[in-house]
Amino acid sequence: MAKSNSTRRRRHSREIVDAKEAVDLATAQSYSENVFLFVPNLIGKLPPILYHPVYCTLLYGVSCLLDAVDGMAARALGQTSKFGAVLDMVTDRCTTSCLLCYLSTAYPQYSLFFQFLIALDFSSHYMHMYSSLVTGSTSHKLVTSEVSRILWMYYNDSRTLFFVCAGNELFFVCLYLMKWISTPSGLPFLEKWTYPELLAVPTFFIFALKNIINVVQLWKASKILVGVDLAERAAARVEASRKTESDEKQ
Repeated sequence: MAKSNSTRRRRHSREIVDAKEAVDLATAQSYSENVFLFVPNLIGKLPPILYHPVYCTLLYGVSCLLDAVDGMAARALGQTSKFGAVLDMVTDRCTTSCLLCYLSTAYPQYSLFFQFLIALDFSSHYMHMYSSLVTGSTSHKLVTSEVSRILWMYYNDSRTLFFVCAGNELFFVCLYLMKWISTPSGLPFLEKWTYPELLAVPTFFIFALKNIINVVQLWKASKILVGVDLAERAAARVEASRKTESDEKQ
């Protein structure tokens, strides 16, 4: 109960900014503190060129590497922002979705599966972000082990986060390159396999882990939102009961 009250106090102590006031502040922001131009918000936002294997792979790789350092840059430069956190998540989802849309055309027999992955990726991250907001969290990465141990391990260790995300993206890149590269590797016992095919095997297990995490994230976020609904409905019933008692006494 004390923990619940403490959480409630933290939520109410946060300053609430009116939407119109926020728009005016963003419009009038100075060049020296323009959140849109913060260095971390400009890092790693490279769109993929899906119809050229060399350019696509290079840009995708650079984008993923820069995505790993934008958080460190934000903290080092004192440029952390809510806009940057959301922008980072949105651009990641959009970039991955673009690649999955291409893979749907490259592997039409698996198009429904790739569509499912897009839907799971967007829904799990949106639900997780929204559940973080309604519970008063300052970041979607602040997950406690009491809520979910697997999400806690995923978000609270930057090395694990990078390894899983990079491995997942690398698996998709391998699928992409498999449509362009047909030259055998020539390696002993694996001479008929191409390099993208060889790399796709180990990264498949990371891809599987990432999507298990997405499912857990979606389920936990759904339970949090339902729990918030139940708490608000219970509070409304108590308030209605108090009002009824007050009216009867009068």
